Amino acid sequence: MRYIHQLPDWPRFRWDQEALAASLAEIRHRQGRLVGRMESLGFALQKEAELETLTLDVLKSSEIEGESLNPEQVRSSIARRLGLDTAGAEPADRDVEGVVEMMLDATRNFDKPLSPDRLFGWHAALFPTGRSGMRKIVVGAWRDDAHGPMQVVAGPIGKEKVHYEAPAASLLDREMSQFFAFANDAAEKTDAVLKAAVAHLWFVTIHPFDDGNGRIARAIADWQLARSEGSAQRFYSMSAQIRQERNAYYEVLERTQKGTLEITAWMTWFLECLGRAFDRTEITLGAVLRKARFWDKHAHVPMNDRQRDIVNRLLDGFTGKLTTTKWAKLEKCSHDTALRDIQSLIEHGLLKKDPGGGRSTSYSLQED
Repeated sequence: MRYIHQLPDWPRFRWDQEALAASLAEIRHRQGRLVGRMESLGFALQKEAELETLTLDVLKSSEIEGESLNPEQVRSSIARRLGLDTAGAEPADRDVEGVVEMMLDATRNFDKPLSPDRLFGWHAALFPTGRSGMRKIVVGAWRDDAHGPMQVVAGPIGKEKVHYEAPAASLLDREMSQFFAFANDAAEKTDAVLKAAVAHLWFVTIHPFDDGNGRIARAIADWQLARSEGSAQRFYSMSAQIRQERNAYYEVLERTQKGTLEITAWMTWFLECLGRAFDRTEITLGAVLRKARFWDKHAHVPMNDRQRDIVNRLLDGFTGKLTTTKWAKLEKCSHDTALRDIQSLIEHGLLKKDPGGGRSTSYSLQED
């Protein structure tokens, strides 16, 4: 099997600019419209929308690789870095903090160039123990292929299928030098949104690390998209949309890596996926506005920190059913204190008792 990095004209990517023109123009229009709309919301709602978007981005980028992070830890880690109230929030584990640090560095420092040291820092943040699961890996450095060539493999043991094989480790310094020259070249005439698509494909094709290449490739795409907008604020998540379309993502990626350097099909898919990411922003914005309306309506209700924390958890999408026992556990209080907190919120019209009763009694928000 021959891959695009083995072709004699690698890495001279080419595409049909005319075929992409309409999609690119639509994306550019929607970028401007979204930024303008968010600016009209005011600072507090902007921050809340950004918190929702970044939380989704971190969670879904990890899910694409089959890793599930704790949503509350991710949210509290991002909120702290955005300067938002994190009272009562669950402390984040090192692996969560590492993913958040990488994603925020990519977008908040979009004006800084990519470099080996910067990517090594991202990689070390992703793998703070120096291991990927049980396997010890090279961290904060390019892979060395000590255990054989870098391959993307799937399937049961003994019947594995090799989907892709990356360039040899001995070529990585040269390969990455070419990549950095393209990514950082401000004079390069390619539109910045298209550069995000090319950079994503180029990096993941080189596959320079032992693990984490997909997450870093998506962080690089976010870095380039932030550069395309000249803004560190993120109000849409490409990673969340890729997670939604994971099978199509891997299919077009594999097809492109086994094809030619004419990559119009990949560029088209990337732009269309980005457009659908903008569509999903309406869901995020709706959740933010719902939360703001709820607090405006109940601004007069006296609440302690425990009650405010639980109500925020419910507004953010509480997992499972809220019971008195769960309340007491989350807020580290007695069962009687939890029950008094709940009864007070019911009396003020914030909570309602769910159908059923007895020991399984649960509660949910009382919303219009």
